[in-house]
Amino acid sequence: MEDPIPLLIPRYMPTRMLEDKPRVWLGAGNCNLLQKTKDSIDELSFWTWSDLLVALKHYQDSPRTATSSGILEKCLDSLVGRLAMASEVTPCASTSSPDSSGLRISFNTRSTQSSKNGLFRATWWFEDLSALNPNLIEMLVKSMVSRGYNHVIVSGFLFYYQKSKFYTASSDEKREVLEIVIDMLYTLDPSSISCKSLFGVLRPVLRSNISKSCRNKLESMIGSQLDQATIDNLLIPSYGRSYLYDVNLVLRFLKAFLRDGGSELSPIRMKKVASLIDLYITEVAPDRCLKSSKFSALVMVLPDSSRDSWDELYHAMDIYLE
Repeated sequence: MEDPIPLLIPRYMPTRMLEDKPRVWLGAGNCNLLQKTKDSIDELSFWTWSDLLVALKHYQDSPRTATSSGILEKCLDSLVGRLAMASEVTPCASTSSPDSSGLRISFNTRSTQSSKNGLFRATWWFEDLSALNPNLIEMLVKSMVSRGYNHVIVSGFLFYYQKSKFYTASSDEKREVLEIVIDMLYTLDPSSISCKSLFGVLRPVLRSNISKSCRNKLESMIGSQLDQATIDNLLIPSYGRSYLYDVNLVLRFLKAFLRDGGSELSPIRMKKVASLIDLYITEVAPDRCLKSSKFSALVMVLPDSSRDSWDELYHAMDIYLE
């Protein structure tokens, strides 16, 4: 027989309601369980934040029953509603950029007290919700996005969730977390996502067996922001291949940059990427195992108009030919 399931009643419900709806334990065979639970759900406005978390953690282990009865959706909707109200009451100006101090999980010594307070107002709930499983995180993010919640905060939470889960997760659990995080990031406004954090997700992706579609989404998101990358970001080891760096991956980033940017690519962005790639070519040129076809592809992938000077590229060619 399955373990009895507790009917969750909030701790701070008025005494009269508690007398009418006492906390009970019902066996799995009791056909009135869901109905009585629904009656309790009707008083969600009396539930505390902790009550909602307890309910979500409990029912995430029985998703089919909870989803069919609408319990999960109602709890999530109430929880997201409270987050939305809290963000409206105490808006945080420092969360306008995905790389702003408001989204950094740790403080540096020069941070002002104001920025620390702003970080707390924006991210106080990150740790609480990181205890939820990936399926609930997917439902949570979709609900937040549908309510118009700040995409910068949502993306910051997804990066936090991925890191926090990796401490104790198995390889299969890590793969599931990565796929959910990437899928949800892909639904957000690209300008709300930190390029640096995307490269942070890329490292475990390269060592895991995630789906091809998720890998393509991540590469597309990175490629669309390639003008914000650094040379250190691009010097990615080539796992399982003879050459030092993963040139094929960088070529895919470049193709995504050109494809996704389309006619909106400004000359400034093009020149930044060209300068970055010229530095990259100089770094990979000494690799004796790098095929000439790959070297040529790196040289020719960007249009001539993207370069003001060819000096760095000529220097890289000299190194490669030597």
